[in-house]
Parts: sequence; structure tokens; C-alpha cells
Amino acid sequence: MKKNELNSPIERLLNPLQEFIHAETSGGIVLIICTIIALIWANSPFADSYHHLWHTYITFDFGGYILKHSLHHWINDGLMVIFFFVVGLEIKRELLVGELSSAKRAALPVAGALGGMILPALIYFYFNAGKEGAAGWGIPMATDIAFVVGIMALLGSKFPFSLKIFILALAIVDDIGAVMVIAIFYTADISFTALSIGAGIILLLIIFNRLGVRSLIVYTITGIALWLAFLESGVHATVAGVLLAFTIPVSSRINTIKFTAETKKLLDEFDKSGEHGENVLTNEARLTIVQSVEGNCEKILTPLQRFEHMLHPWVAFFIMPVFALANAGVTIGSGFTDALTNPISTGIILGLFFGKQLGIFGFSFIAIRLGLASKPEGVNYTKMYGAGILAGIGFTMSLFIANLAFPSEELLNIAKVGVLTASLISGIVGSIVVKAGLRKV
Repeated sequence: MKKNELNSPIERLLNPLQEFIHAETSGGIVLIICTIIALIWANSPFADSYHHLWHTYITFDFGGYILKHSLHHWINDGLMVIFFFVVGLEIKRELLVGELSSAKRAALPVAGALGGMILPALIYFYFNAGKEGAAGWGIPMATDIAFVVGIMALLGSKFPFSLKIFILALAIVDDIGAVMVIAIFYTADISFTALSIGAGIILLLIIFNRLGVRSLIVYTITGIALWLAFLESGVHATVAGVLLAFTIPVSSRINTIKFTAETKKLLDEFDKSGEHGENVLTNEARLTIVQSVEGNCEKILTPLQRFEHMLHPWVAFFIMPVFALANAGVTIGSGFTDALTNPISTGIILGLFFGKQLGIFGFSFIAIRLGLASKPEGVNYTKMYGAGILAGIGFTMSLFIANLAFPSEELLNIAKVGVLTASLISGIVGSIVVKAGLRKV
């Protein structure tokens, strides 16, 4: 197949998973680089500038309505809303047409994800019940899909595609669980007035959807209003991103048959309107035809797909790396050993490393043995166990929940030590186990 055929609108439409994996793979590398920069910066002679930067306050005044927060807060409660919006779009797509669209297809990732959330939380709770770190039980429940997909890419083309799909679907279910945990358990005092306004905005978004409104600008402006309402409500603002995603239309303006027929007709006209190699800028007829083809591409892509294609690069290459830069800076000094052996970090490390692998593999194995799910094609149990270990890379979501669980800087730093340590161990050990599984027939 020719290169230009691979990059055609139809190919992009039919292979969203390939695009997702590619974007996350590249973004994972940037994420790792920013994490290393944050660690070096926080432990350099310029450490004060690192902490001062994120605690710099930025104020916006909208006709008397004032928003004043630290840069760190704007990143975690502002930029991360876009991250959660994209997560919501992915969840919606998977529920409608992906690996979670039927009970049979969803059984294995749902079983694995449940085990990978329940067991880590129980392990953490065992070490911290009744102690100052009790609120952090949600930290080891999360999986960082960007890092995991990046490692899968590094393991080479022999990594089974069916196992990649299993991990991606599992991570989506994991994200659903994380969002529910954030919304229910990591919520401040509720402002029912602001929450009622937010509910009214959601209703308005649903009406837009039902009326066939497809303008991304309309949903963007209304989404900002929803974010502001949740920002004042006490429910964490990032939940607004997921709720907004579920109101985005998933219908095309034209069907595939009409798209194919009209596009073929336009391309025939394009071919007849000039010589091969001629610059489109010098041919008004060809330029008009190209614009018509572009319009057809926009019509067949749903608003959900258009938002995903537009925002994925921003999330992968800007939002998540900036989040890592602002949150991964942990001071590794004389107190590092004490932080590493603290019940908080112990619970996180054992929860993410042992809890994830045992929970995911154990629940998946039981589901397969009971006939509730099928083992992915071409995947042995060694590979599945290795995938469970890789899922112990919590990073982005774990750090995010840690920020919600611990307002105390001291406890937050201990939690960061646990998350970074567990993620590093899970990445290294998981890669070794999966590689061993790839050698087996």
C-alpha cells in the first residue's frame, strides 16, 4: 500500500487505535524526559526556583469574578480537565464501539481492572488504616497508560496486538474507576448552588446533542462554563471534563456510502481539472474540489472523533509533560530513606507493584477459568502476568490522586516517593517478564 493511502482520511477513520498508540508512545518519551528534568531540578542548587515557580499565583478577573490560584493549581485543576475530557471521550468510544461495547468483549478487561483496583487499595489500607495516611488509599489504584504503551513499543513488534488491546481496555476501565473515586471520595464541601448550575449546563449540553448541534466551538464554550461551575461546587473540576465528554455527539453528518461516492466523484473531477504535478494554488478548480473533499471529511468524522484527533497531541506532548514537570519533583535527600519506609510509601509501592499484578492476573485468570472471558489470541499467561506488572506504573493518575488526598506537603512528598519508586520497579520488572513471555511459543 502506498504511503499516501495510509494517510488517507478513511484510513485515519478506521484505525483510531493505531493513532492512539502512536501518540501515546511518543508522548510517553516526552513524559519520561519531563519527569527526569523535574527530579534533577528539585535536587539541584536551583531547587528553590522549582518550588517557587509552581507556587506563583496567577489571577484572572472577569468583570469582578476573580479566579486566583497558584500555577500548580491551574495545571492540576485547569489543564488536567482537558486530559480528563480526552479520557472521557476514549471511555465513551470504547463503550459504544470498542472493547467495552459488549459484555463478552468487556469481561476480561473489566475483571482485570477490578482486581487491579481492589487489591492495591486493600494493601494500602492494611498499612495505613487509622493513620495520617489513610486518605491515600486511592493512589495505588491507578495505571498510567502513556508510560505502559511507551514500554510496549520499546518491547518491539513481537508484542501481541491482542495484549495491547487488553491493556488499553483495562486502562480505560481503570480510568472509569479512578474518576468515580475522585468524584465520590475526594470531594471537598459541596456548594449545591454551583452544583445545580453545573447540572443545568449538562442538561443544556444534552439538548445541544439531541438537536444535532455539531459545532466544536459551542461545546468548548459551554464546557468552560461547566468547568467553572464545578470549580466552585466542591466536586473536583476534572470530573467536569468526563461529564462533558459524554455529551459530545457520536453521529456523522453523512454516512460512509455517501462519503465514498461523493469523494470518488470529486477526485475524478480533480484528476480532469489539470495536469499531474500541477500546484493546486495555480488551479482554482482544483482548490475548490480539495475544499469540498475536506468538507466531506469533516462531515463523516463525528464531533467526538474530531475532538480526539485535535486534543490528543496537546494532551500527549504538552499537558501530561507539564503535569509531570510540576508534580514529579521530589527532593532526594537525607530523609529519602525515611520517606521510602513510611507506611504511606510502603502501601503505595506494595499496592502498585504486588497489588496490581496479583489483582489483574488473579481476577483475569478466574474469569477465564469460569468461562466468563476468553484469553487474548496469541497470549500466554506469562505475557498476561507481565502486563499486570506493567500496569503497576501509576504515575500521572496516582500523582493526581495524591495531590487530592494530601494537602500536607510532607505527606504528599512521601506519596510521590512511593509512586515514583513503584512505577520504576513495575516498569523494569514488567518489561523483563513480558520479554520472557515473548520468547515462549
